[in-house]
Amino acid sequence: MNTLSLRRRVTITALLVLLIVLPITGLAVKAIFDAQAERNLNTLLNGRAQLAQQLARQNVAPNNLVRRIDADGIRVTLTLRNGQVFGAPAVEADKGTRQVKSTLTAGQRTRGATLLLSADTSLLDGASRTLQRVLWLAGAAALAITAIALILGMRVALAPLDAMTSLARSIAAGRRGGRLQPTRRDTELGRTAAAFDEMLDSLEGKEQYMRQFVADAAHELRTPVTGLQTAAETLLQLDPDAPTERREELELLLVRESRRAGTLVADLLELARIDAGLVLRRQPVLLKHLAQTQADRLHLMAPSHTIEVNGPELEVEADPDRITQILANLLDNARNATGDQGTIEVLLSQEPGHVRVVVQDNGPGVPPDHRERIFQRLVHGERSRGSGLGLPIARGFARAHGGDLIATDRIDGKPGAAFVLTL
Repeated sequence: MNTLSLRRRVTITALLVLLIVLPITGLAVKAIFDAQAERNLNTLLNGRAQLAQQLARQNVAPNNLVRRIDADGIRVTLTLRNGQVFGAPAVEADKGTRQVKSTLTAGQRTRGATLLLSADTSLLDGASRTLQRVLWLAGAAALAITAIALILGMRVALAPLDAMTSLARSIAAGRRGGRLQPTRRDTELGRTAAAFDEMLDSLEGKEQYMRQFVADAAHELRTPVTGLQTAAETLLQLDPDAPTERREELELLLVRESRRAGTLVADLLELARIDAGLVLRRQPVLLKHLAQTQADRLHLMAPSHTIEVNGPELEVEADPDRITQILANLLDNARNATGDQGTIEVLLSQEPGHVRVVVQDNGPGVPPDHRERIFQRLVHGERSRGSGLGLPIARGFARAHGGDLIATDRIDGKPGAAFVLTL
């Protein structure tokens, strides 16, 4: 990112624009002035020539005619047919002289006379040069004044950015809670300040959430760790003559609590991977085959449950391990929700643009106001036996595939819960 000073960047840009605009404007003004001066001079000469024609028709004497058409900057020469000359002597045309020649058509003495009007253009050239110098001086003064005004004005104009910088540094130093609170949100700086405040709210909210999550995770880990510690200490303190059943009970408790702690740690690692950006190993996956495999597994663990998988065989590009984890979690939750026996259905269907997998059971269902809460981390349901991380992980896997996982009512309207996975 180019970190050149914004004040310097704006000042240099404005001056560069002026350096381009001012010469162009000056050239345009000078060109217009020169063209208008030429037009005015031609109009003056032609007007004097026309006046001479009118005076000749009025039979005005040659000397009076010359005197009446004479004007500042104009040299009048009237040559009669007999060669007599009135007015100033004629001059030859050159670059510094503009001439208009006319033959008078009326008057007793002026009929057929030649009228020569000469104008010295050096005055126009001098005025043009003077105008050019004035424009250059005015342009230089404008550049200097603009540079000073920009340097001073930028301090006021960029004060909101200085406020953002100060606030960011104060937050980096640990002082939370500060906000810009823009008075208007419909301007560029207002929108930027509002977005800055929203970013701070989001960051502080996530920070608070992570603190709470870490505290909850530590609390969840403390229970199996405490069980492990208690069982280990008790096992070490047993007398050599202690009953075998007691020793086996403590060893079983050690295994169970260590598995519980290991499962929780594994779930926390999965959530960390999801938050960091899960890398999927996509390949063609047969959904019905995966669902049937998990249904068979669950049937071995809970033979009293009825588990059905219905629908066509659907193939999708997905990570088979992650999809298996989602299905296993949903089926295990359904088994826990239905108690010792119940009915669990897995329904597969093809929808426009995606496929859908519904896992529904005939348990008590999930109240509508709890259907989003159960996807929060470390939230336990009434019948939950796990860590409270299974559903958040399953939803994270689903969304990593571009789909989603939601809780809803059974699609057939019967009592129970349904979880809908879209891919």
